[in-house]
Amino acid sequence: MTSGRVREWRAGRPVHLAAQLAAFRRGSGDPTSWTGGGAFARAVQTPDGAGVLHLVVRPGCATVECRAWGAGAEWLLDSVPDLLGAGDDPSGFRARHAVVGEAWRRYPGYRVPRSRLVLDALVPAIIEQKVTGQEAFAGYRRLVRRFGERAPGPFGDRLVVPPTASGWASIPSWEFLQAQVDPARSRAVVAAARVAGRLEQVVDLAPVPARRRLRALPGVGVWTAAEVAQRALGDPDAVSFGDFHVAKDIGWALTGRPVDDAGLARLLEPYRGHRFRVQALLVLAGHRRPRRGPRMAPRRHLPARSGAR
Repeated sequence: MTSGRVREWRAGRPVHLAAQLAAFRRGSGDPTSWTGGGAFARAVQTPDGAGVLHLVVRPGCATVECRAWGAGAEWLLDSVPDLLGAGDDPSGFRARHAVVGEAWRRYPGYRVPRSRLVLDALVPAIIEQKVTGQEAFAGYRRLVRRFGERAPGPFGDRLVVPPTASGWASIPSWEFLQAQVDPARSRAVVAAARVAGRLEQVVDLAPVPARRRLRALPGVGVWTAAEVAQRALGDPDAVSFGDFHVAKDIGWALTGRPVDDAGLARLLEPYRGHRFRVQALLVLAGHRRPRRGPRMAPRRHLPARSGAR
């Protein structure tokens, strides 16, 4: 492998890269990320430009081998501790349900990541609003491949760097429609990209005002702000309220029956401060309610919607 810039980071705890960084992978065909054999690679736009970060953890080892390429290489290497959760403090977390305790024992090294890349988390979250995962991933994949750039370094044949903020802002409306992204969501993406410079400043705010600032954007509601906070801000309390599956799945895991958002809020109240940690651990441990009925088919035409999610 072409050397690139190299660094090691000692985590001081077991690091399971696939679990730690699963939230950054937008479906199995995501052109911006790759995982396999204890390694994880990710192509991103950093404040310094495009870059690829490649991480490897040897079995039973807490030392992460880091390599990076491109103009954003140094920025990416500096970001590794936050990305792998070094700033996350789980010391006040207590499992109050057996399934949560078991998930915590299975993934003791999991920490809430903090990428510090807001637009990188926000654009795919907007695209994922109110549609199936299959449809959202396909749309994001099409747009990234169409308007992104070849990844620097040895992953150029495998990974694509997403568009810059100006790149997202300049995508024509018909290209979004070709990717099955309706006008309400495409307008939200473009609006966010146009204020990307100010948007990235929320990484320096406390979690609650950061989410409030995100929700001030057109087309960004509670769910979308939480999805960004979970990835870009390292917020351990940002629950995905408003998700089609999350409340039902967590309710099933904790009580044996699905609940709505109000029921989820009551269930997670004892975990306040760590509510997203519970959500993440249950997802990693595979706790989902049984699915019944046929899956929703992807739509060929999406009408515009009002409101924010």
